[in-house]
Amino acid sequence: MTVQTPGDARQKETEAPPEASSDSPHTPDSGNPPPPEAVRPRFILYLQGPEYGQTLRKLTLWVHHVLLPVYGREVTSSAPWCSRWWEHPEAVAQLHGLWLAWGDLTDTASPVGLNGPATWHRDYLPHVMQSLRDPSGPFAGCKPGAHRPKEAPTVDTVDPFGPPR
Repeated sequence: MTVQTPGDARQKETEAPPEASSDSPHTPDSGNPPPPEAVRPRFILYLQGPEYGQTLRKLTLWVHHVLLPVYGREVTSSAPWCSRWWEHPEAVAQLHGLWLAWGDLTDTASPVGLNGPATWHRDYLPHVMQSLRDPSGPFAGCKPGAHRPKEAPTVDTVDPFGPPR
C-alpha cells in the first residue's frame, strides 16, 4: 500500500497549472494568473470539520501502515499504547507533528537531502514515542483492547484576563 506523506500532498498542491508555465510568465500586465502560493499543511489542532477528518484519515494511514509496524514495539504496562489513539487529542497532536516532520525529512529531494531520515530518527521519533508511551502519558490507564477516556484538567475561569461578564 502506498501512503501519502505531507510532502506528497504539498507537491501536488503546489504544482503550477498548465496556464502558468514558463512560456507564459505572470506579470501584472500579462493577464496570466500568478502561480499558486506554496501550500503548507496546517497543524491538525487548527482544523475542523471535513478538513480535520481528511487530515486525521491520512495521519491514521501513516500511523497504521508505517509508524506502528516499524516503530510500534510491544505494548507493556511501562510502555502503553491505546488502540483508539485518535480519541486522545494529545496523541493526535504529537503524531501529526511527527508525521509532518516525516514528510519534510524523508523527501530526499528536499533541501535537507539525504540526511533527512537520520535527522528524523534522531530528533523527532524518540521524543514523541517516549512521551506517548510513558506510563503517565496520554495512554495511561489504556490497555490492549481497552480504551480509557481522559478528563482534561479543570480551570477556574476559561478566560481569566478577558472582559468582565
